[in-house]
Amino acid sequence: MAQLNVAARNPYHTHENAPAVPANAEQQLRRLVMANMLWEDQFYVDGQTTADLIKALIPKLPAETVAEIAVQAREGGKLRHVPLLLVREMARHESHRSLVAGTLARVIQRPDELTEFLALYWQDGRQPISAGIKKGLAQAFGKFDEYALAKYNRATTVKLKDALRVAHPKPKDAVQADLWKRLNNDELATPDTWETQLSSGADKRATWERLIGEGKLGGLALLRNLRNMQQAGVPDAVIRPALQAMKTDRILPFRFIAAARFAPQLEPELEGAMLRSLESMPKLPGHTALLLDRSGSMAEAMSAKSDLTRYDGAAGLAILARELCESCEVWTFQAGHAGAQMGYWGRGEMQNIMTQLPARRGFALRDALGKPEGGTLLGAAVQYINARPHDRLIVLTDEQSQDAVGAATASKSYMVNVAAMQHGVGFGPWTRISGFSEQVLTWIQAEEQGALS
Repeated sequence: MAQLNVAARNPYHTHENAPAVPANAEQQLRRLVMANMLWEDQFYVDGQTTADLIKALIPKLPAETVAEIAVQAREGGKLRHVPLLLVREMARHESHRSLVAGTLARVIQRPDELTEFLALYWQDGRQPISAGIKKGLAQAFGKFDEYALAKYNRATTVKLKDALRVAHPKPKDAVQADLWKRLNNDELATPDTWETQLSSGADKRATWERLIGEGKLGGLALLRNLRNMQQAGVPDAVIRPALQAMKTDRILPFRFIAAARFAPQLEPELEGAMLRSLESMPKLPGHTALLLDRSGSMAEAMSAKSDLTRYDGAAGLAILARELCESCEVWTFQAGHAGAQMGYWGRGEMQNIMTQLPARRGFALRDALGKPEGGTLLGAAVQYINARPHDRLIVLTDEQSQDAVGAATASKSYMVNVAAMQHGVGFGPWTRISGFSEQVLTWIQAEEQGALS
């Protein structure tokens, strides 16, 4: 006979089969967006599925919420493609169209994002451009000078002059009108960039040294080309001042970790640049337990074109969090040996799950983190940390646990997800954040100072 008076079974589970926490539409969208390299496969979820999940959530939320998430992803999360997808989907729904123009103009911060957006808009075939989209593209065009337009004026399927013809922006003066006319006629001056100079056959070492000396190499280009500079024979004495003076406001923390792999002799300058943006931020008071997921799924690359992993993203955040904590202990966790029984962990089993790191900072902390491997027993790790005195718990993870994750005992408990997964773990009063930029830590600061309440 069937029983009626039984406990409801939780239908949500992670891919490793731990009970997952059901999230509302806004929480799911933030999770999927803030740690997302759009169209790239994740360890458990392929990129197309992630995009489809995002599309399905947008009509369930107010336009203001979707617009705010898009802006946060671009300006705080420093993501480029997923904010464009959000605006594209907003344009499909009548209830969201009033905010399309302003949101699109704000999230487009590079000229090539004009063409990337149109390529996304026409992904399923050419179709008329809505009035809000035209207005947003027109507003965005006004941000860029000749150098920026020429730098990104590439022979792609959708070209900048195609975007210009679609948007029909009104020039603010005769100079801008002439600029757009020359863009339309393919008459822009060739930009003085490392790409154009090296492709023309110029001497590599001389080109790098000149661009560095003239301040024409952006911070991200500097980091990404350290290996090329070394191969060209550029002296470290030339590179060091550039690293010390570089702007870091649009560079994700893990980029410095990647650069240090190719130029370990420049670690002091790279470390200094990475931490520079934190100098004016107040410390998180009290004692913080920082818990870093070292399971095998964290070794998954952030994108198909990158050798950077989720673990690199988490490591970058761990280094920054270590700097912002008044007092801190750092732990890594993973699944123990095959004999460890979920639901009970004795002293021997915990030695195979938990590792406390020495009190190191910067790249020395990165070195102590070790390599990701094995499974995930996040529930056991939280249970272990709960027994230790601390005022705050920050977990850096992809939330793909094999065991159930209960509540944390600390009143300030943060589950930071560095992967774009639909469902997460952790029952109880966890504060959930997704992403891998330093804005995660800025958000925690604001939350604790009451700025978000």
